Amino acid sequence: MLIARLIWLPAFLKHREFVILKVAVLTAALGLFLLTACQPETSHQNQNQTQPMDSLDQTSVDSSQNLKPLDTLTLGAGCFWCVEAVFEQIKGVYDVRSGYMGGQVAQPSYREVCTGRTGHAEVVQFSYDPSAIPLENLLEIFFGTHDPTTLNRQGEDVGTQYRSVIFYRGEEQQKAALQFIERLNADNTFKNPVVTEVAEAGVFYVAENYHQEYFRLHGEEPYCKLVVRPKVEKFQKAYARFRR
Repeated sequence: MLIARLIWLPAFLKHREFVILKVAVLTAALGLFLLTACQPETSHQNQNQTQPMDSLDQTSVDSSQNLKPLDTLTLGAGCFWCVEAVFEQIKGVYDVRSGYMGGQVAQPSYREVCTGRTGHAEVVQFSYDPSAIPLENLLEIFFGTHDPTTLNRQGEDVGTQYRSVIFYRGEEQQKAALQFIERLNADNTFKNPVVTEVAEAGVFYVAENYHQEYFRLHGEEPYCKLVVRPKVEKFQKAYARFRR
């Protein structure tokens, strides 16, 4: 019996070493795959590159197509995917870009903004032709497609980065925003008071490329179906006269 065990032992050890080696190789390969698969695109290069356009109803229009003087407006209303998907459909609106504003950190990444520690809000910035779409109408659409009464929150998206905010440029935009909010509260448009922040525009940091035109490119994802699409459909139904 002892001789039989001694003869079997080297073969067992050899087989065991092979199995361990095989498991180690497979584990390393799996780890490398997960590491590369879970990394979001974080490059800030070519952030202003225009995305391909399928139709004017779905995507942002380049301002080079319009020779009239344009104004710029920056708005935050929760996840910027929602805001972008609405405003890129409005006639007279150009160069819609998702990004960050209102924080203390230069060149913030999406991951940093998501911590809520940089002070930035997720925003959408765009140019618009006041003769085609007055600021009053833009504010009407803005307040009509999100909940401006929840502080630092839109639905299940919670944090200061999701705050309702208007970043104004010049006294005219500031006055228009404050008067619009005052009128909403006076008319009891919402059950609760509007808590939208009105602040002077600062540096706008364009978000990573994979955030641009997100709903158009990824409209079948669960978040887009459950959160973004209802806002887009509300805009299309309630503000059809403003669609390009």
